[in-house]
Amino acid sequence: MRISGGVARGVTLDVPRGDAVRPATDGLRQAVFSSLAARVPGAVFLDLFAGSGAYGLEALSRGAAGGTFVEKNAKTVACLRRNLAAVCKSLRRDEAGLKVLQGDVLEWTLGAVETVPDLVFIDPPYDMIADAGPKIFERLGKLLRPELDPIVVFEMPGEITLAPAGWTCVKRLGGGVRQPTAAFFRASPTST
Repeated sequence: MRISGGVARGVTLDVPRGDAVRPATDGLRQAVFSSLAARVPGAVFLDLFAGSGAYGLEALSRGAAGGTFVEKNAKTVACLRRNLAAVCKSLRRDEAGLKVLQGDVLEWTLGAVETVPDLVFIDPPYDMIADAGPKIFERLGKLLRPELDPIVVFEMPGEITLAPAGWTCVKRLGGGVRQPTAAFFRASPTST
């Protein structure tokens, strides 16, 4: 798996062995970032269930100013830190403005995010989406600022549909049952 675009294009990302991580496919990430295009440069991201960090690191390669990665598994966090160092080296920048938090996404404190993000990437284990999805969106509603017009990109299999209160799915990429898709959410006008 590699960074697919931006200054760090081609940097190989380390993925932990075993089935603890299901990395976002290169094709789906390329489609996501093609859709986000001009929203990425200068953006601050939040990468939840970060795994190898592929979404956040791709954003960084494409010009994001900084962001926060949240991942629970200690071995995966070590892998993510190596990937972050490799991408930063390729970008010839230090890790200022970037933070890796080890912890459960459902328990992390909103205050741990130093800068309010305007891009959020969520790529959870598929078996927990139905229960965790609405809780995550509820927490994001307290963190995100409507004036930034934040976009939440939520990866899920094609057979799952989320309709969290206060949010509207404005686009969905990919398709097919048991195939990864990326749903783009924005805060509903009535929720602001």
